[in-house]
Amino acid sequence: MTEVVESVELRAALLRLRRTTGLPVAFGGLLHETGRLRIAELTGTASGALRGLAISSGNGLGGKSIALARPFAVTDYRQARHISHEYDAAVAAEGLRSVLAVPVVVQRRVRGVLYGALRTALPIGDRTFDAAAAAARDVEQALVVRDEVRRLLAVTREPAAGPAAWEEVRAAHSELRALAPRIADAETRDHLLAVCARLAGATGATAAPPAERHLPVRLAPRELDVLTCVASGATNAAAAELLGLRPETVKGYLRSSMRKLGAHTRLEAVVAARREGLLP
Repeated sequence: MTEVVESVELRAALLRLRRTTGLPVAFGGLLHETGRLRIAELTGTASGALRGLAISSGNGLGGKSIALARPFAVTDYRQARHISHEYDAAVAAEGLRSVLAVPVVVQRRVRGVLYGALRTALPIGDRTFDAAAAAARDVEQALVVRDEVRRLLAVTREPAAGPAAWEEVRAAHSELRALAPRIADAETRDHLLAVCARLAGATGATAAPPAERHLPVRLAPRELDVLTCVASGATNAAAAELLGLRPETVKGYLRSSMRKLGAHTRLEAVVAARREGLLP
């Protein structure tokens, strides 16, 4: 699933790079545990010469970008004097001349490189650098979200022992629901929401007696998102910022969920939602 997410985010960033820079060729990849980068996504290429190419730190243009955590460009790759030339055969097979490499940096660590290229030897200007850097930031933000999701999922996999541990799981549930809409890959997003649903149903709450049972309450996804934030102690303004909504919209979702749950206060709504198995 991680590879699917990487592929989706990289492809989107490379398409943006081509669109905003005007460079006809774009490719890139992320660093793996070996410390090497593998070219995994390409757009605008005429051959498969670059696909799967393993880039080591310090080697070639991309390797220089990895080693120094800075963007670099060459006007004519074959004639460039300030890079090594381990990958000349693949670059020549694709017919590339001017090449730009921009690192994807997360918390001061290079996690990948995006490349843009021309098939003619022309200088690459500052505007092109800026546009390519903006595309790299898209990947950086996606990796930050992915790392946070991994951390939170690890929390949810640990068995809760005692109230303090359970509160940590509840906090993880709240953050996962807030992060889910920011995941581009639908399969991964659905997986996160399924994890949230399992957490909500794992409260261990005592079932109501037969005489008190009623039809289950169904909240819309955004109503549940807002209520999850409220359960974690967030104000309406904080929930709005976290979810990317206006405060007035948050108030509307909260009022609607309170009405469905038969609650008169925020606390009553949270308690009722936990009783219904909607929140952990």
